[in-house]
Amino acid sequence: MRLLLYNIRYGTGHQLGYHLPLPFAGFFKRTTVNLQRIISFIASVNPDIVGLVEVDSGSYRCGHFCQAQTIADTLGYNFIIESKYNTNSLAQKVPVLKQQSNALLTKQNIENFHFHYFEQGVKQLVIQTDLQAIAIFIVHLSLKYRHRQNQLEQLHALTQNTDKEVIIAGDFNTFWGSRELNLFLAATGLKNANLTNVPSHPSHAPLRQIDFILHSAGIRIDNFYIPDVRLSDHSPLICDFSCVLT
Repeated sequence: MRLLLYNIRYGTGHQLGYHLPLPFAGFFKRTTVNLQRIISFIASVNPDIVGLVEVDSGSYRCGHFCQAQTIADTLGYNFIIESKYNTNSLAQKVPVLKQQSNALLTKQNIENFHFHYFEQGVKQLVIQTDLQAIAIFIVHLSLKYRHRQNQLEQLHALTQNTDKEVIIAGDFNTFWGSRELNLFLAATGLKNANLTNVPSHPSHAPLRQIDFILHSAGIRIDNFYIPDVRLSDHSPLICDFSCVLT
C-alpha cells in the first residue's frame, strides 16, 4: 500500500505567494486554486491512504467547503476530519481557527475511528483510524518541547491499546532534531520509515526533519521518498509498505 503524508498548510501556499503583499498575508487568502494543485498532485501519486495535516474544514478561505471532502469527492476516498483543537479550546470560538483540522483519507473500508486528545499543548487532536490490518494515528505535535514530550508519552499509551500493526504519521515539530524521538522509539519499538533522515521542511530548501512516518515491526517499508513539491511550506512524504505475515 502507498501512504502519502502531507502538511498542506490549509492550502495557503508558500514563499512569495504566502508573504505578499504583507508577511503571512497568505494565511487569509482564498485557497481554491492551490487546493486544485494539491488535488492534482495527490492524483499523480495515487496513494491508498492520505494523512493530511493542517486542513481547512470550511472557512471562508475555501468558500466554506471542507478541503478533505473536496479531495475525497474528487479522487474517490473515504475520509475522516476533525478540528485539531479540543472542544474547550479558545480556538474553537475564533472564526477560521475553529476550522483548522487534520484528516485521513483512504480507499479502504474504515473499520473504526477515534478522536483522542492530548492533555497538553494547543493542538491536541490524535486521529486513530482502524483499517483491516493497521491502526493509523495522525498527529500534529506542539511547538513547545516540554509539551511534545508529554504528548509522546500519551501517544505511547495509545499505541498499546490496539492489537493491529501501527503507523503514526504527522508533523512532530521536532525542532531540536530527530533525537527528540529516541526514547519514544525505544519504548514503542516503532521505526522511522525515513531511514536516511531526509529533511522535509521548509519545502523550498529542506533543513529539518519534522514530518515523520513511524511504523511497527510487522510493517515492511518497500519504498520511501520525499518529492520536490512546493505547494506548502512542508514537503510531502510518500511511503510504500507491506504488512508482514507472521
